[in-house]
Amino acid sequence: MDLSHLNPDHNFITVAILRNNETIIPRGNTEFKMDDHAYFITEPSGIDRVLSFTSKERRNIKNVMLLGGSKIGFHTAHKLSIKYNVKLIETDKERCFDLADMLPGTLVINADGSDVELLKSEGIAEMDAFIAVTGNSESNIISCLLAKNQGVPKTIALVENIDYIHLSQKVGVDTMINKKLIAANFIFRYIRQGEVLDLTSIHGVDAEILEYEVTESSKIVEMELKDVDFPKSAIVGGVIRKGQGFTTMGGFQFKPKDRVVVLSKPECISKVEGLFK
Repeated sequence: MDLSHLNPDHNFITVAILRNNETIIPRGNTEFKMDDHAYFITEPSGIDRVLSFTSKERRNIKNVMLLGGSKIGFHTAHKLSIKYNVKLIETDKERCFDLADMLPGTLVINADGSDVELLKSEGIAEMDAFIAVTGNSESNIISCLLAKNQGVPKTIALVENIDYIHLSQKVGVDTMINKKLIAANFIFRYIRQGEVLDLTSIHGVDAEILEYEVTESSKIVEMELKDVDFPKSAIVGGVIRKGQGFTTMGGFQFKPKDRVVVLSKPECISKVEGLFK
Protein backbone atom coordinates (compact mmCIF):
# COMPACT_ATOMS: atom_id res chain seq x y z
CA MET A 1 0.00 0.00 0.00
CA ASP A 2 2.84 2.39 0.87
CA LEU A 3 4.64 1.45 -2.33
CA SER A 4 1.50 2.30 -4.30
CA HIS A 5 1.46 5.81 -2.78
CA LEU A 6 5.10 6.24 -3.80
CA ASN A 7 4.21 5.20 -7.36
CA PRO A 8 1.49 7.66 -8.46
CA ASP A 9 1.72 6.48 -12.07
CA HIS A 10 0.71 2.95 -10.98
CA ASN A 11 2.93 1.49 -13.70
CA PHE A 12 4.07 -1.58 -11.77
CA ILE A 13 2.59 -4.04 -9.31
CA THR A 14 4.08 -6.52 -6.84
CA VAL A 15 2.72 -9.96 -7.77
CA ALA A 16 4.62 -12.35 -5.50
CA ILE A 17 7.07 -12.56 -2.60
CA LEU A 18 9.21 -15.62 -1.89
CA ARG A 19 10.08 -15.80 1.81
CA ASN A 20 11.81 -18.83 3.32
CA ASN A 21 10.54 -21.00 0.44
CA GLU A 22 6.97 -19.81 1.07
CA THR A 23 5.16 -18.05 -1.76
CA ILE A 24 3.12 -15.02 -0.69
CA ILE A 25 0.56 -13.33 -2.95
CA PRO A 26 0.81 -9.78 -1.57
CA ARG A 27 -2.08 -7.62 -0.39
CA GLY A 28 -2.16 -3.99 0.70
CA ASN A 29 -0.96 -4.74 4.24
CA THR A 30 1.81 -7.18 3.22
CA GLU A 31 5.21 -6.01 4.49
CA PHE A 32 8.52 -6.53 2.71
CA LYS A 33 11.14 -8.26 4.88
CA MET A 34 14.90 -8.59 4.62
CA ASP A 35 15.97 -11.44 2.30
CA ASP A 36 12.58 -11.50 0.54
CA HIS A 37 12.63 -12.19 -3.20
CA ALA A 38 10.01 -9.86 -4.68
CA TYR A 39 8.53 -10.22 -8.15
CA PHE A 40 6.96 -7.37 -10.10
CA ILE A 41 5.02 -6.94 -13.31
CA THR A 42 5.74 -3.55 -14.79
CA GLU A 43 5.04 -1.38 -17.77
CA PRO A 44 8.26 -0.30 -19.55
CA SER A 45 7.97 3.13 -17.93
CA GLY A 46 8.02 1.56 -14.47
CA ILE A 47 11.23 -0.45 -14.73
CA ASP A 48 13.55 2.32 -13.52
CA ARG A 49 11.27 3.09 -10.59
CA VAL A 50 11.21 -0.56 -9.50
CA LEU A 51 15.00 -0.66 -9.72
CA SER A 52 15.33 2.54 -7.66
CA PHE A 53 13.01 1.23 -4.92
CA THR A 54 14.95 -2.04 -4.72
CA SER A 55 18.41 -0.40 -4.98
CA LYS A 56 19.18 -2.38 -8.12
CA GLU A 57 20.91 -1.24 -11.29
CA ARG A 58 19.86 -1.89 -14.86
CA ARG A 59 22.54 -4.06 -16.49
CA ASN A 60 23.13 -4.28 -20.19
CA ILE A 61 24.14 -7.75 -21.40
CA LYS A 62 26.86 -7.74 -24.05
CA ASN A 63 29.28 -10.60 -23.41
CA VAL A 64 28.05 -14.13 -22.67
CA MET A 65 30.03 -17.29 -21.84
CA LEU A 66 28.25 -20.56 -22.53
CA LEU A 67 29.36 -23.89 -21.11
CA GLY A 68 28.31 -27.05 -22.97
CA GLY A 69 27.98 -27.78 -26.67
CA SER A 70 24.98 -30.13 -26.60
CA LYS A 71 21.87 -29.47 -28.68
CA ILE A 72 20.70 -27.05 -26.01
CA GLY A 73 24.08 -25.31 -26.03
CA PHE A 74 24.05 -25.09 -29.83
CA HIS A 75 20.56 -23.60 -30.03
CA THR A 76 21.29 -21.22 -27.15
CA ALA A 77 24.46 -19.97 -28.86
CA HIS A 78 22.68 -19.71 -32.21
CA LYS A 79 19.97 -17.48 -30.75
CA LEU A 80 22.20 -15.39 -28.49
CA SER A 81 24.94 -14.75 -31.05
CA ILE A 82 22.49 -12.68 -33.08
CA LYS A 83 22.55 -10.02 -30.37
CA TYR A 84 25.48 -10.78 -28.04
CA ASN A 85 29.17 -11.69 -28.11
CA VAL A 86 29.17 -15.39 -27.25
CA LYS A 87 32.00 -17.69 -26.18
CA LEU A 88 31.10 -21.38 -26.08
CA ILE A 89 33.24 -23.87 -24.13
CA GLU A 90 33.04 -27.58 -24.99
CA THR A 91 35.28 -30.46 -23.85
CA ASP A 92 34.82 -32.66 -26.94
CA LYS A 93 37.29 -31.61 -29.64
CA GLU A 94 35.37 -33.10 -32.58
CA ARG A 95 32.17 -31.47 -31.37
CA CYS A 96 34.01 -28.15 -31.24
CA PHE A 97 34.88 -28.43 -34.95
CA ASP A 98 31.23 -29.12 -35.76
CA LEU A 99 30.02 -26.23 -33.61
CA ALA A 100 32.55 -23.83 -35.14
CA ASP A 101 31.20 -24.67 -38.62
CA MET A 102 27.57 -24.28 -37.54
CA LEU A 103 28.07 -21.15 -35.41
CA PRO A 104 30.11 -18.63 -37.40
CA GLY A 105 29.13 -15.84 -35.00
CA THR A 106 30.32 -17.70 -31.90
CA LEU A 107 33.85 -18.21 -30.57
CA VAL A 108 34.10 -21.95 -29.82
CA ILE A 109 36.77 -23.05 -27.31
CA ASN A 110 37.88 -26.63 -26.67
CA ALA A 111 38.51 -26.68 -22.90
CA ASP A 112 37.36 -27.88 -19.50
CA GLY A 113 34.86 -25.38 -18.11
CA SER A 114 35.68 -26.30 -14.52
CA ASP A 115 39.26 -25.02 -14.94
CA VAL A 116 39.28 -21.69 -13.12
CA GLU A 117 42.56 -20.55 -14.68
CA LEU A 118 41.19 -21.33 -18.12
CA LEU A 119 38.06 -19.31 -17.42
CA LYS A 120 40.20 -16.41 -16.23
CA SER A 121 42.38 -16.55 -19.34
CA GLU A 122 39.25 -16.49 -21.51
CA GLY A 123 38.08 -13.30 -19.80
CA ILE A 124 35.32 -14.57 -17.54
CA ALA A 125 35.66 -11.44 -15.39
CA GLU A 126 34.54 -9.42 -18.43
CA MET A 127 31.39 -11.48 -18.97
CA ASP A 128 27.94 -10.08 -18.28
CA ALA A 129 26.33 -13.53 -18.13
CA PHE A 130 27.42 -17.15 -17.71
CA ILE A 131 25.17 -20.02 -18.84
CA ALA A 132 25.95 -23.67 -18.02
CA VAL A 133 24.02 -26.28 -20.03
CA THR A 134 26.17 -29.41 -19.86
CA GLY A 135 24.55 -32.78 -19.15
CA ASN A 136 25.67 -32.74 -15.51
CA SER A 137 23.55 -30.66 -13.13
CA GLU A 138 26.16 -30.50 -10.39
CA SER A 139 28.85 -29.33 -12.83
CA ASN A 140 26.51 -26.63 -14.11
CA ILE A 141 25.83 -25.36 -10.59
CA ILE A 142 29.49 -25.40 -9.57
CA SER A 143 30.55 -23.67 -12.79
CA CYS A 144 27.99 -20.93 -12.16
CA LEU A 145 29.29 -20.48 -8.62
CA LEU A 146 32.82 -20.18 -10.01
CA ALA A 147 31.58 -17.55 -12.44
CA LYS A 148 29.85 -15.67 -9.61
CA ASN A 149 33.08 -15.76 -7.64
CA GLN A 150 34.80 -14.11 -10.59
CA GLY A 151 32.29 -11.28 -10.60
CA VAL A 152 29.85 -12.36 -13.34
CA PRO A 153 26.56 -10.60 -12.51
CA LYS A 154 24.13 -13.09 -14.12
CA THR A 155 24.37 -16.89 -13.98
CA ILE A 156 22.01 -19.55 -15.36
CA ALA A 157 22.29 -23.31 -14.82
CA LEU A 158 20.47 -26.19 -16.49
CA VAL A 159 19.51 -28.80 -13.87
CA GLU A 160 17.84 -32.20 -14.16
CA ASN A 161 16.86 -32.52 -10.51
CA ILE A 162 13.76 -30.41 -9.88
CA ASP A 163 14.60 -30.25 -6.17
CA TYR A 164 17.56 -28.05 -7.05
CA ILE A 165 15.24 -25.35 -8.40
CA HIS A 166 14.27 -24.27 -4.88
CA LEU A 167 17.92 -23.99 -3.85
CA SER A 168 18.92 -21.47 -6.50
CA GLN A 169 18.52 -18.31 -4.45
CA LYS A 170 20.25 -19.88 -1.44
CA VAL A 171 23.33 -21.24 -3.23
CA GLY A 172 23.93 -18.11 -5.29
CA VAL A 173 22.91 -19.16 -8.82
CA ASP A 174 20.57 -16.54 -10.29
CA THR A 175 18.40 -18.87 -12.36
CA MET A 176 18.01 -22.62 -12.69
CA ILE A 177 16.07 -24.09 -15.60
CA ASN A 178 14.68 -27.58 -16.02
CA LYS A 179 13.64 -29.21 -19.31
CA LYS A 180 10.89 -31.25 -17.66
CA LEU A 181 9.26 -28.18 -16.14
CA ILE A 182 9.44 -26.31 -19.44
CA ALA A 183 7.82 -29.24 -21.26
CA ALA A 184 5.19 -29.63 -18.53
CA ASN A 185 4.28 -25.94 -18.79
CA PHE A 186 3.89 -26.27 -22.55
CA ILE A 187 1.60 -29.30 -22.20
CA PHE A 188 -0.27 -27.78 -19.25
CA ARG A 189 -1.22 -24.80 -21.40
CA TYR A 190 -3.25 -27.04 -23.73
CA ILE A 191 -5.13 -29.01 -21.09
CA ARG A 192 -6.34 -26.03 -19.04
CA GLN A 193 -9.90 -24.77 -19.32
CA GLY A 194 -10.69 -21.27 -20.47
CA GLU A 195 -8.87 -19.30 -23.15
CA VAL A 196 -5.30 -19.88 -21.92
CA LEU A 197 -2.91 -18.14 -24.31
CA ASP A 198 0.32 -18.78 -22.46
CA LEU A 199 1.69 -20.21 -19.24
CA THR A 200 5.00 -20.11 -17.43
CA SER A 201 6.44 -20.43 -13.94
CA ILE A 202 9.01 -18.60 -11.82
CA HIS A 203 11.81 -20.75 -10.46
CA GLY A 204 11.32 -21.47 -6.79
CA VAL A 205 7.88 -19.84 -6.64
CA ASP A 206 4.85 -22.03 -5.97
CA ALA A 207 2.66 -20.24 -8.51
CA GLU A 208 1.96 -20.13 -12.22
CA ILE A 209 1.77 -17.14 -14.55
CA LEU A 210 -1.14 -17.60 -16.94
CA GLU A 211 -2.39 -15.43 -19.77
CA TYR A 212 -6.12 -15.61 -20.55
CA GLU A 213 -8.25 -13.98 -23.21
CA VAL A 214 -11.51 -12.34 -22.18
CA THR A 215 -14.36 -13.45 -24.44
CA GLU A 216 -17.92 -12.17 -24.87
CA SER A 217 -19.08 -15.02 -22.64
CA SER A 218 -16.46 -14.62 -19.88
CA LYS A 219 -17.90 -13.98 -16.43
CA ILE A 220 -15.70 -10.94 -15.91
CA VAL A 221 -16.43 -9.18 -19.20
CA GLU A 222 -17.43 -5.51 -18.63
CA MET A 223 -16.80 -5.94 -14.88
CA GLU A 224 -14.44 -3.75 -12.86
CA LEU A 225 -11.59 -5.58 -11.14
CA LYS A 226 -12.73 -4.54 -7.65
CA ASP A 227 -16.09 -6.24 -8.26
CA VAL A 228 -14.62 -9.56 -9.41
CA ASP A 229 -14.68 -12.35 -6.83
CA PHE A 230 -11.00 -13.04 -7.38
CA PRO A 231 -9.36 -15.70 -5.16
CA LYS A 232 -6.95 -14.42 -2.51
CA SER A 233 -4.21 -16.75 -3.74
CA ALA A 234 -4.13 -15.14 -7.17
CA ILE A 235 -3.52 -11.65 -8.51
CA VAL A 236 -4.03 -9.84 -11.81
CA GLY A 237 -0.65 -8.52 -12.87
CA GLY A 238 -1.72 -6.65 -15.98
CA VAL A 239 -3.77 -6.55 -19.16
CA ILE A 240 -2.77 -6.30 -22.80
CA ARG A 241 -5.36 -4.43 -24.86
CA LYS A 242 -4.81 -3.82 -28.58
CA GLY A 243 -1.09 -4.47 -28.17
CA GLN A 244 -0.61 -2.09 -25.24
CA GLY A 245 0.14 -3.28 -21.71
CA PHE A 246 -1.57 -1.87 -18.62
CA THR A 247 -1.18 -2.49 -14.92
CA THR A 248 -4.59 -2.83 -13.33
CA MET A 249 -6.12 -1.03 -10.37
CA GLY A 250 -9.54 -1.66 -8.81
CA GLY A 251 -11.42 0.47 -11.33
CA PHE A 252 -10.05 -1.30 -14.39
CA GLN A 253 -12.87 -2.69 -16.56
CA PHE A 254 -12.35 -5.86 -18.59
CA LYS A 255 -13.27 -5.81 -22.28
CA PRO A 256 -13.61 -8.60 -24.87
CA LYS A 257 -10.27 -9.62 -26.42
CA ASP A 258 -8.30 -8.32 -23.41
CA ARG A 259 -5.33 -10.57 -22.64
CA VAL A 260 -5.14 -10.83 -18.85
CA VAL A 261 -1.93 -11.87 -17.08
CA VAL A 262 -2.63 -13.68 -13.80
CA LEU A 263 -0.25 -15.06 -11.19
CA SER A 264 -1.98 -17.87 -9.30
CA LYS A 265 -1.10 -20.48 -6.72
CA PRO A 266 -1.98 -24.02 -7.88
CA GLU A 267 -4.91 -24.53 -5.52
CA CYS A 268 -7.00 -21.74 -7.03
CA ILE A 269 -6.17 -22.02 -10.75
CA SER A 270 -9.48 -23.77 -11.45
CA LYS A 271 -11.40 -20.89 -9.86
CA VAL A 272 -9.43 -18.37 -11.91
CA GLU A 273 -10.17 -20.37 -15.06
CA GLY A 274 -13.88 -20.24 -14.28
CA LEU A 275 -13.83 -16.44 -14.53
CA PHE A 276 -12.69 -16.61 -18.15
CA LYS A 277 -15.06 -19.30 -19.43
